Amino acid sequence: MGSQNTLPPHVGVPDSSQTGFSTTVTDTTLSEALITLRKRKTVLITALILGLAYGIFQAESQPKLYDAYSRIQVRSGSSNEYRVSAVQGYTSDSAQKMLTEIEILKSDTLMLSVAREMDLSNNADFLEKSKPVPHTSIDDPETRQKTVHRLQSNLHIALVPKTDIIRISYASLDPKLSADIVNRVVNDYIQRSYKSRFESSQRVSDWLSGTLNDLKQQVETSQEQMMDLQRRLGILGFDPAHNQIASSLDDLAKAAGEAKLARIIAEARFRVLSGMDPNNIEGSIETTPGTSVGELQMLRGQLDNARANYAQLTSTLGPKHPQALALKAQIDQFVKEIDAEQTRLMIQAKQNFVIAQANEAQTTAALETQKTDAYKLRDQLVEYNLRQREFEANRTLYDSLQERLRTASVQSGLESLEIDVVDKALPPAEPLLRPQSTVILTALVFSLIGGIVVAFVMESLDTGLRSIAEIESITELPSLAIIPRARRSSVDQATLTTAQRNIGILTQPKSQFAEAFRSLRTSLLLSTTGHPPKYIVLTSATPSEGKTTAASNLAAILAQKDTRVLLIDGDLRRPNIHHRFGLNGKIGLTTVLTGATTLEATVQSVPEIPNLDILPSGPVPPFPTEMLSSGAMDEILRRCGEIYNYIVIDSPPILSVTDGVILARQADAVVLVVRHGKSSKHVVRRARDLLLRSGATITGIVLNAVDLSSPEYYGYYGYSGYSYASVDSDSWEAQTTSGSEKRKSGETER
Repeated sequence: MGSQNTLPPHVGVPDSSQTGFSTTVTDTTLSEALITLRKRKTVLITALILGLAYGIFQAESQPKLYDAYSRIQVRSGSSNEYRVSAVQGYTSDSAQKMLTEIEILKSDTLMLSVAREMDLSNNADFLEKSKPVPHTSIDDPETRQKTVHRLQSNLHIALVPKTDIIRISYASLDPKLSADIVNRVVNDYIQRSYKSRFESSQRVSDWLSGTLNDLKQQVETSQEQMMDLQRRLGILGFDPAHNQIASSLDDLAKAAGEAKLARIIAEARFRVLSGMDPNNIEGSIETTPGTSVGELQMLRGQLDNARANYAQLTSTLGPKHPQALALKAQIDQFVKEIDAEQTRLMIQAKQNFVIAQANEAQTTAALETQKTDAYKLRDQLVEYNLRQREFEANRTLYDSLQERLRTASVQSGLESLEIDVVDKALPPAEPLLRPQSTVILTALVFSLIGGIVVAFVMESLDTGLRSIAEIESITELPSLAIIPRARRSSVDQATLTTAQRNIGILTQPKSQFAEAFRSLRTSLLLSTTGHPPKYIVLTSATPSEGKTTAASNLAAILAQKDTRVLLIDGDLRRPNIHHRFGLNGKIGLTTVLTGATTLEATVQSVPEIPNLDILPSGPVPPFPTEMLSSGAMDEILRRCGEIYNYIVIDSPPILSVTDGVILARQADAVVLVVRHGKSSKHVVRRARDLLLRSGATITGIVLNAVDLSSPEYYGYYGYSGYSYASVDSDSWEAQTTSGSEKRKSGETER
């Protein structure tokens, strides 16, 4: 059968390579919200009724409370009047300060003080009790907490906008008690304000007195340390910037520079004289201190004259002449004297260099000693400056704190709050009652909001499938039709046959029920290209979802045309088709599979529908799954396909047994029946997954037993009153089917 009816992939079957069918709603619109509210209208009506009852009860039973109030003015004190730049008007700082005062008025300490003074824990009117209450102590923790909490709950404190006025009110069953509590709160608040300011000033004064004593001791210690350092340095009345050590240091630095320069000059002259030719030494001696340049030159001149005379005498008289010998001796004497004078000059230059070097060393040593003394003085001066600054800082702080102590009391008085009672609380003449209409309307509004919240919560927790969009979103399969809930025919049931009583389209051919199955027929015939499906299996996820009803009526609709249709009861465990048509169930599919009967002898006809034949299930076998998956079953289906145009198979629920999956694999089209309001999302998704994994061709889904008056389907079959004028509603489908049959027969002949 599978080889003869190979079908292309159906558009409703998800493909791993393509995006599956999806109608997921991405956002919730207002219309969907209204549909949800209409569907949960019972919840809304119940909530409104409860809210109305509660509002009436609250309006009638509200207590008669007497509200007494007082108004006080809180100013920032007199300090602003004495400031140079007084801040006038209502500023953000003053607003913040007023909010602080309001919190003080609500404080537990102030409330406890009022409750203790008025003995409110034993006041029956305060506790809103008619009987005398047993005596309790405010010191008991539980009593104290309850009393303070009740007092704070009924006491209302508010700031009058854009003013320095605070309104204090209290509501109770007794008008006098209300006024007394408000006045007591105001009086205790005023006393607390003055007391807190006094205690604050006292604490500041005590702290300043102790601090002043410590600072006074620090000032005296700093002064003594500074005076000791002055005596140690000997600089009493002394300017640290101008002193003897600094002047001596400048003179020694200057002398050291001069000594170094003199040593360099003397050393240079000595080095020059030591490396010069003795004959040229007289040219460098003239600038040397303590030398006789003229004497050396005179000796050289005399030597030159003597040598000239000696040369002349030796040429005339000869070297042995007495005069020549005497002149020769004189020349030798001059040479000795010149050598002695040169030696003396060298010794004198060296001595000058040694003296300059010693002078430089002594001057440098004295300078270093003076520098050391100057460094010590600098360190001592730094310590002196630190001691002096510490003394001045301590003295300045001491003077400022002493001045602050003198003005603390005056300044605290100027900056304290000034509280004036604008209106004193008086017992109110009339009780304060909320309008009954306001109470009832408020209860209705809140009950309506609560009902809406409960409705949406119930909708979100509801796992049932009730709309086509929701089912298509969950299964990603197209919807083939919506089957409305069948209504009982107005015809006398006693006059009807079994088939007419159970098959709704027979007694109500123009009803919405019949029109829905015509729509299902059209969807199935047009679900595949080339030729309509021959083998159609109807199954469901769980029992009692209406698949047998859907299969019976679909087969009857298909048989109303010029086609032969076979309805097979494939539920071998709980067969029901033969009961619907009033047929014999002793023979059927199981007897054909076992060979006990033939197909032609087992098939039964329906008198009301001539073109429809029924193959009941037959006796319940011990192994239904093995029979449905056998080769005999394939052979029976093949033979049925040769005889009939359409074979509609009613299968068991696929989540209960595997029989439905086996039949679905052998079908050209599989229809998944989902009962409105019964099937859950998880069950339907699980059934779809089983069919897809088995390789079945899922054509789509059918939503069964729908209440068309429900909000989500309101007007879905609004066209039901439309009637055909001259052409029967099945003519187009009959022509389409007959045309396809003719094409098929022609292909068979070829």
